[in-house]
Amino acid sequence: MFRKLYLSPLWILISYCLRLLAFFQKPFMVYGYYNKVTKVYHKHTRIGSSVKMTDASKIDIDDHVWIGHFCLLDGIGNIKIGRGVNIASHSAIYSHSSQNAIRFLGDKFIEVPASQRPGYVIEKVAVGDYTFIGTGCILLPGTELGKGCVVGAGSVVKVHFRIILFLLGIQAKVIGDTRVVDQDLVVRTANQ
Repeated sequence: MFRKLYLSPLWILISYCLRLLAFFQKPFMVYGYYNKVTKVYHKHTRIGSSVKMTDASKIDIDDHVWIGHFCLLDGIGNIKIGRGVNIASHSAIYSHSSQNAIRFLGDKFIEVPASQRPGYVIEKVAVGDYTFIGTGCILLPGTELGKGCVVGAGSVVKVHFRIILFLLGIQAKVIGDTRVVDQDLVVRTANQ
């Protein structure tokens, strides 16, 4: 019943009402997301009511995306999340880093415009279509993951990978190729 209602023409009103309700209610999944970058509403995207987005106007999320509870998306330097991406709970995507600028500037940090702060990093993060990001992962500024990657739970990632890979660890390392795992799944699916 509710699913049909979420996917009805009332989608925008329902989505905004649910986000308002999230301030007073325990976390739940909200169907539908208005992409402020492309100005398109994606009715099959599901985002936890507890997900926090900074600079949402710079976060480009495609359709059929699922983002679990208590995630943080830092859009300062732009984030692109491709179609069908799944991000498990308690994960974070950062597109800026200020630790060097804070150490260097100290009390003057807030007085200096971000574009002029020495050591202040602002880099786009891109997550390719149908990528899976496990629980508690952190994607650092400049990370670029290609289509179909799998990032293991608890991984810290700052890489440019444009191929289908398994990533795991702190600092994440390539541990395999998802096409090998997918081969078995393709065979099983074909036999059904």
